[in-house]
Amino acid sequence: MRSLQARIVLTTVVLLVVVCAVVGVGAALSLRHYLTQQLDGEVVGLLQGASGPTPVGGRRPPPPDAGGGFGGGDTPQGRIEVRSTGGTVASAVSLGFRGTDAPLPPSAVAPVLAVTPDDDRDDEGPPDVTTVELPQLGGSYRVAARTAADGSVVAVGVSTDRMDATVGRLALNETIIFAGGVLVAGIVAAVATRTTLRPLHRVSATARRVSELPLERGEVQLEDRVPEADADPRTEIGQVGVAFNRMLDHVARSLAARQESETRVRRFVADASHELRTPLAAIRGYSELAGRRTHEMPPEVGAMLERVGSQTERMTLLVEDLLLLARLDAGRPLARETVDLVRLVVDAVSDAHAAAPGHHWTLDLPDDEPDEAAGDVLVVGDPERLHQVVANLLANARTHTPEGTDVVVELTRVDDRVRLVVRDDGPGIAPDLLPHVLERFARGDAGRARTTGSTGLGLSIVAAVVAEHGGTVEVTSVPGDTRTTVTLPAAPVRAELAPR
Repeated sequence: MRSLQARIVLTTVVLLVVVCAVVGVGAALSLRHYLTQQLDGEVVGLLQGASGPTPVGGRRPPPPDAGGGFGGGDTPQGRIEVRSTGGTVASAVSLGFRGTDAPLPPSAVAPVLAVTPDDDRDDEGPPDVTTVELPQLGGSYRVAARTAADGSVVAVGVSTDRMDATVGRLALNETIIFAGGVLVAGIVAAVATRTTLRPLHRVSATARRVSELPLERGEVQLEDRVPEADADPRTEIGQVGVAFNRMLDHVARSLAARQESETRVRRFVADASHELRTPLAAIRGYSELAGRRTHEMPPEVGAMLERVGSQTERMTLLVEDLLLLARLDAGRPLARETVDLVRLVVDAVSDAHAAAPGHHWTLDLPDDEPDEAAGDVLVVGDPERLHQVVANLLANARTHTPEGTDVVVELTRVDDRVRLVVRDDGPGIAPDLLPHVLERFARGDAGRARTTGSTGLGLSIVAAVVAEHGGTVEVTSVPGDTRTTVTLPAAPVRAELAPR
């Protein structure tokens, strides 16, 4: 019952059930009290007639209204009269209507002897009436006793069966009527609640659509708003809609300001990177020209020129990386052609082996099969950027691991996906750095010490290029097993190519 509508309907139904139960029990108790008073009046009337002097010719006849009330009417066991002397039943009869009496066995009325005669009460006051259970006579009786003029004790009782049946019928009718009323009220409450909460559902739908927007990056058009009909400040739900619209306006302004700031930063990085390429090229050229005449210079000057050349080359790479990231952030389209990753990976591993012969490089490529071109692992994308992805992964493994490290490059195709895995048995990535390793300018600590300069942009370029190709990058690392997994959409297999 987490739904607000369900809780409201359930609360309404429970309250109705409680109210109906209180009304029903109160009505049944009131009716029973009223009928008991009527029954007691009948018992008192019978007792007055039975305890007076016996007329000549037999027993005193019953009062004129003895056949009415709820004592049983013409039923033979509706009214009883018991006379006792010395604690022993002298006579016991069932009073029928119009003098049709029927004798009763003394054992059937023995519990009546426990009723104490009410002789101390004034003649004007009614005697006490007690309920007595008479199992052999089929139920309970309202009984009163008094000492007769001849010294015997007369007890008169009236059955409560018809009174109990009347109260039971009332309770049954109340149950049926109240159950139907609660059912109808529950249905009406459900429909009314659904109609009342419909604006809240629309507000929730708007919030759900907004929550699915990619707000973390890029330009976002936050156009969803709560409709005017659901943003009436005179209602509680309307106040929620108004507050939600204000929040969306604030978020939209914040996103616009963030996007404008990011655009300025990207433009600055792109312009600065583009402008820096010309002076860096000039510095590099002049340093190379000067390096050809190092024999005419002092040794320390030659070493300085060599240092200037190496740092210029490093800065050129940094500028190229920043320019590439700026272009990717700007959404410039990449080339789209079919690329054979097997050839690309082989070339990249060969270059890495030449750059770091102290590492152990291993290739794990798909096997050739004569009947199918399963050995071809094809993707659609920019060959230069994909080569840069592989080269950056290999350079990252080479740079942050010591000599003698085993670096394995695996390339597989599974259904419509191509998976490239670069793993090494180096010292691993620090746990606190691992969640941020794909971010820009993320650098390792002493656990993966750098032996050469690093810009901290290699893996961020990998992530950006792979994302532009519709793929994913995942990095896992423990000491002795660091894996970078690149997954790309595969191109259709070209079956006409001959197997290698």
